Amino acid sequence: MLFLAILDIRLWMNCILWIRPLGVLLADMTTLWIEVPILIAVTTGTAFFVYWIMKRNQRIDDRRYEQLVEEAQIRAVSILEEAKAEARNQANLLAKSLEFQTRDELVRRKEEFERELEQIRLEHRETERRLEKREDAAEQKNQYLLKKERSLENAQRKLSERKENLERKTQEVEKRLLLQTEKLHEISNLSREQAEKLLFQRLENELTDHFARMLKKQIEETKRTSEQESRRILASTIQRLAAQYTADSTVSTVDIPNDEMKGRIIGREGRNIRTFEKCTGVDVIVDDTPGVVVVSAFDNVRREVARLSLNKLILDGRIHPTRIEEIVTETQKEMEQMIVQIGRRAVEEADIGLIDDRLIELLGRLKFRTSYSQNVLQHSLEVAHLTGMMASELGLDPRLARRCALLHDIGKAADHEMEGGHPKIGAELARRYGETSADVLHAIAGHHDDIHIDHIYTVLVASADAISASRPGSRRETLDRYIKRLEALEALACGFPGVEGAYAIQAGRELRVVVNAQETTDAGALKICQDIARTIEQQLDYPGEIKVTLVRELRLLEIAR
Repeated sequence: MLFLAILDIRLWMNCILWIRPLGVLLADMTTLWIEVPILIAVTTGTAFFVYWIMKRNQRIDDRRYEQLVEEAQIRAVSILEEAKAEARNQANLLAKSLEFQTRDELVRRKEEFERELEQIRLEHRETERRLEKREDAAEQKNQYLLKKERSLENAQRKLSERKENLERKTQEVEKRLLLQTEKLHEISNLSREQAEKLLFQRLENELTDHFARMLKKQIEETKRTSEQESRRILASTIQRLAAQYTADSTVSTVDIPNDEMKGRIIGREGRNIRTFEKCTGVDVIVDDTPGVVVVSAFDNVRREVARLSLNKLILDGRIHPTRIEEIVTETQKEMEQMIVQIGRRAVEEADIGLIDDRLIELLGRLKFRTSYSQNVLQHSLEVAHLTGMMASELGLDPRLARRCALLHDIGKAADHEMEGGHPKIGAELARRYGETSADVLHAIAGHHDDIHIDHIYTVLVASADAISASRPGSRRETLDRYIKRLEALEALACGFPGVEGAYAIQAGRELRVVVNAQETTDAGALKICQDIARTIEQQLDYPGEIKVTLVRELRLLEIAR
């Protein structure tokens, strides 16, 4: 029961708690029902009041706007009237101004017209004066012409009379000449044709002798002056050129740091040195000489490639067949580039203009070619300078002369690859690689007199070539080759019939030949001398030229007892 009572108390308490908020809510709603109508009435009144104020202000503004519009219209009418009055005044002023300007313009144009009219009158008067002067001059000229005409008529009459007299005298002279001619024919017993033929023959003989003497004198004078002039040109040209000379050899030495490097160069069982010689085409000499390895080859390009490659291998330190092949291939490419650069420098130094790149490469290869120990490229440059100076002295084109001379030995760069002499090979290569100048091709082919020379530049190139080859110190030979060349020269001359002895003198530049005077005639001796010279040209190689002197003398001995 106690439990039930406790439950009833809690129930009533909960009911009270729920009923109280409901009573508050009902009280608030009663308040709202009273306050809301009042609030609505007040709001409505306020709104009507505001609306009445606004309408009143709008009526006031409308009246004020109407007043402003009326005032503006009145003011606009007054301004328009004033503007019209001002416009009428301005129009009157402008009309008066235009009237004054028009009057001034008319006055000014009238004055200009009067000035122009006066100028025209003056010109007309001047023209009339000139016409009057011309009429006077024409009248005077007419009078002068009349006088001339009368004088010409007189002169013509006199000329006619003189002509008649001259014709009469001419007829008399012709008659006398016919009589004299007939008498001469009677005296000489010759006809007219025979006399003319005899006279012309006599004149021809006299003139032939006279012209022959004049021609002989002119030829002798030309030879004398040309010889003196040529000697002067050659002497001045040689003196002006100071070329250096360097003798090339067939071996090159390579320094090595120690003797151990020799073993590394040789390699195990000689494989390194065999590979090196096979790749470069040279002979490598490793002997007991301390600190030096010798590279030997007749081909200077191969020898230079081998020397540079060996220096690179020594600096690198890695010496084995594969590395050797790499270094040699790299050096060969560098050598090709260097050859082209050498050729370009030679072309620039000689100043010959543009040439084909393949000819430039051949010129660069001449740097590594020697002839009787003379560097061929230096020889070509020297000949180019000499030829250019001689061409300048003679009034020719020095650039064309240097071009002919620089390319004259171009065939020596390829004579080991093609058949024939280097002049023929050089002319063929120059023609093949775009050289079109006939003077250049003829100079290359004919600077050793292999063909008939009909170009002046070929003569200059041949002369400069001989000067460069024969100057002291330019070329040298080894003793063995020198002796063999002299012996071959003497043996060749002794092989001809009638030759008793032959002697090479002046370092082989002159050959003295002694023939038997009883077995050989003068004409036969001349033929033997010419045959010896031709045979030397065909069979022997020699620098410059060789002078052949043949001696034929008859010595008789008798003793008087």
